[in-house]
Order: sequence, then structure tokens, then C-alpha cells
Amino acid sequence: MSELPTFVAATANPNKLIEMRAALDGVATLVERPAGLGDVPEDGDTLEANARIKAVAVATFVGAPALADDTGLEVDALDGAPGVHSARYAGAGTGDEANVAKLLAALAGVAPPRRTARFRTVVVARWPDGRELSADGVVEGSIARSPRGGRGFGYDPVFVPSPGRLTFAEMSLDAKGAISHRGRALRELARLLAATAAPGARPPDARDPRSGPAGGADR
Repeated sequence: MSELPTFVAATANPNKLIEMRAALDGVATLVERPAGLGDVPEDGDTLEANARIKAVAVATFVGAPALADDTGLEVDALDGAPGVHSARYAGAGTGDEANVAKLLAALAGVAPPRRTARFRTVVVARWPDGRELSADGVVEGSIARSPRGGRGFGYDPVFVPSPGRLTFAEMSLDAKGAISHRGRALRELARLLAATAAPGARPPDARDPRSGPAGGADR
């Protein structure tokens, strides 16, 4: 049996790393981000651009394949905000609680039928020679009126995936991973990785990004 491919994670979030490892179990090995790598500016205009920026930075720094993701929460009543700015919605240097508080304040007075939203994730696997694979994942849902649950991270305490009544923060890791945006993106990436491992296989998604858009999964 061939050895699983190994990637260096771009994330410094231990909770996200746990989710990513669970989704890639049996397909790829994910090692922690190197401590010597400083902050990487996430100044892209899209989730894919930010994921690629992080993946390139790590692959270049360690000289080994890297895996990065970027996730955005799109709220319909806020015209898609916070979107690509989700991680810094309340300002640079703020944390999850501040982001959630700002979101709930922005939705004050918005009735449940209009609190629809979705999580989107783009994952990029990048090799030092410039090859990459990318995949997308999306989950529809709504924003709760107040935080619920003690699991998860980010906006998990206020995001209720459809159909359902529990927030992501009220779900177990396995239950969340089975339907989440990140789980879906990583399972698609796993499929692409498995395809590249087949003898003589090189799917069209494995390309130099300078050659044009990939035919990845719709997120």
C-alpha cells in the first residue's frame, strides 16, 4: 500500500486543523504549520485567492506541499457580508466573539425568514513546483438570534445548517463534518487526490494556476 501524501497545513487554528485531519483521514497526512512562518497577509478579493496566497506562502517556506483553506459566511440580509472579510469582520486583532456580536447587531430586528445565510470554503493544495488542486464546499442555513452550543469556532454558535435546528456549535465533530462547507470541500479535494494517485492519472484540476481557471467543484 502506497504511503499517504503529506501536506503542511497553512492554518494556525487548532480547531480547524482537527476538522481538516478528520476529513482527510486515510487520504492524506496533514502536519502542523511551521512555527517560524510569520503572518501571511490575506488580502485577496476572493476566498480562492486568499487560500492560494496562504498555500503558496507555506509551500515556498517549507519547500513541501501545502494545504490552505479560506472560508466566508454570506448573509443574504447583509448583501453577502461578511463574506471574504468574515475572519476580520469586527476589525483586525479581534476574535470570534467580537465577530459574532457584530453580526448579531447587524441583524437586530431581522425576522427569521430573512436570516438566511451560507458558509463557503475553498481549499487549495499547492506543490512547490506550482502545481495545485482546488475544491469548493458550501452549506446553506440561517443565523440564530443568539449563540448556542459550546463546540466549534468562528460563527458556529449562530449558524444553523438547513434543514435542522441545531447550530454547528451544538453538533459533534462528526455530525458537523458530515454536512459542513469545509467537510464538503475537503472530501472533494480527497477525491481529486485519490485520482492523482491512480497509475498514469493526472486530472485536469491538477494544474499550474497561471494556465487558467480550474474545473473544481461548485461551492
